[in-house]
Amino acid sequence: MVSRSRAGSAVRSSRAGKAELVGLTSIKKEEHGKRTSTKIAELDRVLGGGIVPGMVTLLAGEPGIGKSTLLLQLADNFASGSIIYVAGEESATQIAGRASRLGVKNPNIQVLEETDVDQIIGQIGQISRISQIDLVIVDSIQTLTTSDLTGTAGSVGQVRECANRLTSFAKAHDVPMFIVGHVTKEGTIAGPRVLEHMVDTVLWFEGDRSPSTPLRIVRAVKNRFGPTDEVGIFSMEEKGLLEVANPSTLFIGSHSAEGSAGRSRPSGSVITVVVEGTRPILVEVQALVSPTKLAMPRRSATGVDLRRLELIIAVLGRRVGIPLWDFDIFVNIAGGIKIEEPASDLAVSLAIASAFYDRPMKEGAFAVGEVGLLGEVREVTQLERRVKEARRLGFNIPITAKEGNLLAPLVRKYFSSK
Repeated sequence: MVSRSRAGSAVRSSRAGKAELVGLTSIKKEEHGKRTSTKIAELDRVLGGGIVPGMVTLLAGEPGIGKSTLLLQLADNFASGSIIYVAGEESATQIAGRASRLGVKNPNIQVLEETDVDQIIGQIGQISRISQIDLVIVDSIQTLTTSDLTGTAGSVGQVRECANRLTSFAKAHDVPMFIVGHVTKEGTIAGPRVLEHMVDTVLWFEGDRSPSTPLRIVRAVKNRFGPTDEVGIFSMEEKGLLEVANPSTLFIGSHSAEGSAGRSRPSGSVITVVVEGTRPILVEVQALVSPTKLAMPRRSATGVDLRRLELIIAVLGRRVGIPLWDFDIFVNIAGGIKIEEPASDLAVSLAIASAFYDRPMKEGAFAVGEVGLLGEVREVTQLERRVKEARRLGFNIPITAKEGNLLAPLVRKYFSSK
């Protein structure tokens, strides 16, 4: 049975015939078909190994973060079939200018300047009958409209209906499609929440747009064809996004890079190991403790949660006995990465203690552990993997809960007893 929506498009309401129950174990496993590599290893990692035919991916991120750059570089890697770039925001001339700067010279890329979704689908449909389409890029979904609805571009109804029609076309013709999505001031994807449910994969593109911070991270927050715990790490350079095969080199300072663990490190600097997806990454925690004349000392956190920092400061004061009530405290994660897991608690605590006593951490040491309200140090997941990665980069002295399950003795051992 088929009913008509307000937009005039056919919508399946139920299947013809009588509904039947099917045993779960008797259902054949669906084969997604052969994956196609994007030839961008970091992107393949996030997608689960490559692109599946008919796969619809929503790429969201702040304006200017590099979404269009990444997709142009992706399009340049397909050499056989046609690549359709639907330009809803920029003109073909602007896209050609960016492609020239990036060195994109794939003759199979065709730009379609159109915002009517029905015209877009019609044009792509005509091309698909003549030649193979390897990829469709829609930049962006918030600029598209359909004349079947009266709302303006970007409205809830328009975004939902346009996404529905594009997704249906991609599935029917096994055409992989990347759709660019805007982000609101609150940091969420603009448009209806159902947009995220329509697509197969949602990739979140994040980073600091400042030229001094080239780090870009792509996270999979939804993936029907792969894991959602992987991240791809890039560096935004003059000629586009470059893959970062060894991300630890971005996040640990020059005095702590591979092969230099024996060099002198200043006070307030402690190395820790975080896990992004299945990838252990070394990062440098920096702390500055300075006397203040303010009635309310300042607490500043960059790359770590401020509430978590305030908790650690309270534990250092109450359980370790470090008088921090009249000191400004600043904590920064070098390189621009944001840490959300509590495995960095111990490194943050030791960095603050190091800055307070003005004594550097022992050469070759790194700290991994969660700190509780009672001043205890707890073990974290994937500890062996973290330790192995740290040793590979020359840090051979792990400071974990195995060395001491209380924070106070560890602080005294490495700083106050010297």
